[in-house]
Amino acid sequence: MRGAVRRAVRGGGRRRVSDVVDFRGGDFRGPVIGKAEYRQQAPAPAALDALPPRAAGFTGRDQELGRLRAALDPSGPVGEQAVLVTAVSGLGGIGKTALAVQAAYAAREAGWFPGGVLFVDLHGYDDAPVTADQALQSLLRALGVEPEHIPATADERAGLYRSVLARREAVLILADNASSPGQVRPLLPGGGRHRVLVTSRHRLPTLGARLLALGELRPDSALALLDRALRAADPGDSRIAEDRESATRLAELCGRLPLALQIAAAVLSADPGTPVHELCTDLANARSRVDRLDDGERSVRLTFDLSYQRLPEAEARLLRLFALLPGRESGLPAVEALRGDEPGASHALLSALERAHLVERGSHRERWRLHDLVREFAADQASTAEREAARERVLSFYLAQAEAADLRWRGKQAQGSRPQPFRDREEALAWLDEERENLVGATRWAAVRKLSFDASWLAAVLADYLEWRRYFDDGVTVSRCAQAAAERAGDAHGEADAWNRMGISLRGTGRMQEAFDACRRAYALYDSLGRDGGKAKAVANMGMIRGDVGQVDEAVDAFRYALALLRVTGDRHSEAGAWNNLAITYRKAGRVQEALDALKRALELYRETGDRLREGRAWHNYGITLNVSGRTRAALDACLNALDICEMYEDRHGEGQTLYALGLIHETAGEPAHARLYWLRASEAYDSAGSSQDAAYARRAARFLPRTAQVGLPALTAPGTPTGTPAPAAPPARTAGSGRPVPRPPGAPGNGAR
Repeated sequence: MRGAVRRAVRGGGRRRVSDVVDFRGGDFRGPVIGKAEYRQQAPAPAALDALPPRAAGFTGRDQELGRLRAALDPSGPVGEQAVLVTAVSGLGGIGKTALAVQAAYAAREAGWFPGGVLFVDLHGYDDAPVTADQALQSLLRALGVEPEHIPATADERAGLYRSVLARREAVLILADNASSPGQVRPLLPGGGRHRVLVTSRHRLPTLGARLLALGELRPDSALALLDRALRAADPGDSRIAEDRESATRLAELCGRLPLALQIAAAVLSADPGTPVHELCTDLANARSRVDRLDDGERSVRLTFDLSYQRLPEAEARLLRLFALLPGRESGLPAVEALRGDEPGASHALLSALERAHLVERGSHRERWRLHDLVREFAADQASTAEREAARERVLSFYLAQAEAADLRWRGKQAQGSRPQPFRDREEALAWLDEERENLVGATRWAAVRKLSFDASWLAAVLADYLEWRRYFDDGVTVSRCAQAAAERAGDAHGEADAWNRMGISLRGTGRMQEAFDACRRAYALYDSLGRDGGKAKAVANMGMIRGDVGQVDEAVDAFRYALALLRVTGDRHSEAGAWNNLAITYRKAGRVQEALDALKRALELYRETGDRLREGRAWHNYGITLNVSGRTRAALDACLNALDICEMYEDRHGEGQTLYALGLIHETAGEPAHARLYWLRASEAYDSAGSSQDAAYARRAARFLPRTAQVGLPALTAPGTPTGTPAPAAPPARTAGSGRPVPRPPGAPGNGAR
């Protein structure tokens, strides 16, 4: 038997779906029964399900867990407080995060937070804690706000954050590892249905929160944890049950801290022949029983010392070196580079350290991280010479990989015959995305004289990637590191370049005055060095900033001055960028023909210099400008060229922008059906790029567009029709035609002059 299930949609305003079993063309032998099955599509996974995994072996916190559940229960009384905040405080390693995560899972499983769960680690006790401003940026991204829509100032970000949450169902925000109320207060929502759960080593009485001070485990709970951990490794391991007196003493020596108890259990598990009392003797006689934390409890350093001393040298060395890595987690290749010897052994060593609870798995199986206290302990064990040599090795690795990735994602060919680490552009970008925090952190090593040059060069290599991905805050960070290092070294050339890149990144954050000042500093240094090319780039960037703030005449003057310098230096690539950005300024001023002429020149130069990525941006701008001039057919061809390049570079966000522009062109031409199709395609591209706000914007445009044409122009090329437009010809006379106004498209892309 052959059959087909056909879905029919009937009705006008309301959609009614029925499944019809169609047996035409079938061969039957005996009775035949047709069955239509109706399956409701499963909902998409929650975008805000960001909790880390539950802690293995969690136990002994029933009372505290009950208090947290009562605080998170939305049916409970909130009192006069708009948002119920609960702060869990206690000693480092006491299990604050484990308890908070356990409570959050319980609340989510109870269905109390249909709006999702947000998790942010504030790293309050690191050398560089996460500021509230940075945390707001991370939370806004998690809530689906596009980077270009995130405001520049902390107050504006907080306002947008509260506004976005106000439109959502109940959300739980878990802010982990805060060091002060100032880190948390801007993260509080404005609506009472949401809940905030904070962990900190400090009590936070001024936060106005319900406070839960977390102490050490009760004696029976500590013994239960030890027993459970040993039996997890070997179900027949009964040492805790058989020697409760020694086990009780061991728990006390560990301060009944969950982290210390887990490590002690790992030591026992690694040597099944060791009696519990022998480990107690070792702990009692250990030389490192000091280094108390700020609440006066005993330090976990005692357990770290013992665990570290029992490690084979290869594992101990790796632990020391791992603590020197710049980010929160690292992959195996960086660890191999860090060690610098015995290639191939790092995975086994990491696994051994993981079993000892000194190293933890990171975001996936091939990445590892250290608890902040373990990192602090282990870093202290490295000698100065060992520290400098390890950082030099891993910085060389990061720089070589970043250079290769930068060339690959931009479609450039590497020089020389050395094997390339990335097969394609997608793989190069994936590596940059995954290692971004480590790469940015490594640029901070520019403060170390021996590492200054490589760290500063790494900052320069990352500049294009950080701008393209719109990580402008990171761009500011790496540029500041390079600028400070160059200033200390008396390298005026490097300092000028760093100031110029900093100006581009500051402009991306919306800090226009700081951006202008940075570019002006760069210009002054370039001028003192007699570098006309540098002067041109800096003044072109100042022109973009002037255009952003509405100083159109001054912007045009800046670009013309830059172009005059670039024609003298012969820098055709930077000249192309100046023409492209001058055209954007012209278009803003209504000087459409001048904008078109400038874009034709930019396109010629980008093709001449082989920069296809920026050529695509220029085609996009050219299409938008042609559409403004009324030349819809030429605009269509230009945007289709831009779309081809976006697809070539897998630039999904740029693809969404250009598809949206194509919709505008068809809407102008009186072809609403084609316009709607392009806007729906734009929404799909934006969704693929993670740009949910732009995707909603495009869908809204498609929904509100009328279904009948308003003007009678001949049909343009349908969506998806290929094109191969050569160099732009002189534009024909402007033609009449306009459609119903729709939402303004996302801003046309420009590019900084480097």
